Amino acid sequence: MSQVETTDRVAQGVIGDLFADIHDELASVEQRLQEELRSQHPSVDQVVRHGYRLGGKRLRPALLLLAGKACGELTESHATLAVVVEMIHTATLVHDDVLDEAAIRRHVDTVNARWGNETSVLLGDFLFSHAFYLASTLSTTDACRMIGQSTNRLCEGEMRQTLAEGDLLISEEDYFGIISAKTAELCACCCELGAKYAGADSDRTEALALFGRNLGIAFQIADDLLDISGEEATTGKSLGRDLAKGKLTLPLIHARDTLVDGPRNRLLAQIKQGDESLSKEILATLRELGSLDYARRTAEQFAAKAAEQLDRLPESAAKATLELMAEFVVARSA
Repeated sequence: MSQVETTDRVAQGVIGDLFADIHDELASVEQRLQEELRSQHPSVDQVVRHGYRLGGKRLRPALLLLAGKACGELTESHATLAVVVEMIHTATLVHDDVLDEAAIRRHVDTVNARWGNETSVLLGDFLFSHAFYLASTLSTTDACRMIGQSTNRLCEGEMRQTLAEGDLLISEEDYFGIISAKTAELCACCCELGAKYAGADSDRTEALALFGRNLGIAFQIADDLLDISGEEATTGKSLGRDLAKGKLTLPLIHARDTLVDGPRNRLLAQIKQGDESLSKEILATLRELGSLDYARRTAEQFAAKAAEQLDRLPESAAKATLELMAEFVVARSA
């Protein structure tokens, strides 16, 4: 077995242990995803099935299911919605890979690397439209409305990030606004949906939505750290794309605001150049300035804020798992 395969199996083992309380429910989600993500046309079916493999850890369906269990009993609506949010998440990954010109995800070729950008964009559209179709089969329109609002904000966040590429003066406040929309919004929606469809009152629904939002922000900061300092063999996806695209993430913003005069201008010039050969030098600067530690502490603070929201929930195995998730998202290496 290769090192890549070993690393991936270890990561999945950690996830499996973390989600033991919803093992059967997640297994049903996997089966449903495989059934839904098919096409009667062989060439299209090949692309759609490949897209299914790119989804990853299934954190978002897990959030929805755990939020539901923390508030009451899971229903068939939870099962459908878990599939819906994973489809939406996978669609965003497929589109992100086009925007980032990424070649690898989950240790395999991205759709754009294998079939091109046009097919990737259409696959993302296929996933979005099928997700909304499934949501429309529920007995109320609440899920469609909530998911529609969240995906709108998600896309808005993605556009803000794309339009900010090359902006070397982007503020920390703008950075948090972008990641709150493009990543944390869907996490918040998952938790809110889980609570709402379990019949939770407004207080617990709000608590879980805030949990999801803070967790999502912590997750994205950790992801941005991995893009700068991680190893592709461990993460299983193309790294260094933020630097290559001139995206200033939290460690880079901290370093920029810590330096002055010549050293600051030198760092900004290196970022603007977007040369992969400079990444090690930039990484050394971030380490020296404590910028990686600053970003890691910030992620931990948002994870702690997330965990605080769970105090409004009764004790349960699902609540305990959500608390562990707050630790996991900042401690992960993939």
